[in-house]
Amino acid sequence: MIKKCLFPVAGYGTRFLPATKAMPKEILPIVNKPLVQYGVEEASEAGISEFGFVTGRGKRAIEDHFDISYELEHQIAGTGKEDLLSSIRDLINNNSFAFTRQNEMKGLGHAILTGRNLVGDSPFAVVLADDFCVTEEGDDGVLAQMAKLYKQFRCSIVAIEEVPKDETHKYGVIAGETMKDGLYRITDMVEKPSPDKAPSNLAIIGRYILTPDIFEIIENTKPGKNGEVQITDALMEQAKNGCVLAYQFRGRRFDCGSIEGFVDATNYVYENVYKKNKEKKK
Repeated sequence: MIKKCLFPVAGYGTRFLPATKAMPKEILPIVNKPLVQYGVEEASEAGISEFGFVTGRGKRAIEDHFDISYELEHQIAGTGKEDLLSSIRDLINNNSFAFTRQNEMKGLGHAILTGRNLVGDSPFAVVLADDFCVTEEGDDGVLAQMAKLYKQFRCSIVAIEEVPKDETHKYGVIAGETMKDGLYRITDMVEKPSPDKAPSNLAIIGRYILTPDIFEIIENTKPGKNGEVQITDALMEQAKNGCVLAYQFRGRRFDCGSIEGFVDATNYVYENVYKKNKEKKK
């Protein structure tokens, strides 16, 4: 059902300076794999095969990562290091990748609108690579969980999680009518509210499934918080005229847009993924 995914990756990553002065933050490695590749793998697991990236200046390394490096592959051909490229080669061989530029940083809503030519008139997923998500072994990834819901309800869906009340100012926050355990029909949505104005402590994280009518809504959405075009404002308008669901996903999220979250994610992957895979290969 959902075959396309959009990655808004035009941000500057200023919290990671000076590392991100010449390197996109999305290419920073969680152990031995770039952050953005984990997001693509999660989407691929959900059945998605067409990937669009909304990039900006200084982001060419992302495009290069999802392309074949003939010189490198020639150098390591016939050595034990060939296997280290197998995961990225599988993605390159079995999926398509397209790129467009966001010339000005005008908010997530504007970034998604910029990617309209990459997804067309199809429903599509959006992944914010900063939000690194893991699930229990054997369980579906977050996007795969959401794709199953979309197949049933055929409307826009946002992923949510509970956050401490004093952190609501960092997120879009929702209120909604409970449809079943962990699933809500959104009745209110506020971008980065102060704790006293937050409608709940259910915060939107960087996983969305959107229906294509969202583009026309974004076009008519005025700049909101911080003078930017907010996707939460557009989704609230969509919810008023139809239905937008919020899904409290199974799994754990790391905020890799922060130094602390990035380190926590690195430690988690090293202990729970990298070391286990190394043991299996012995």
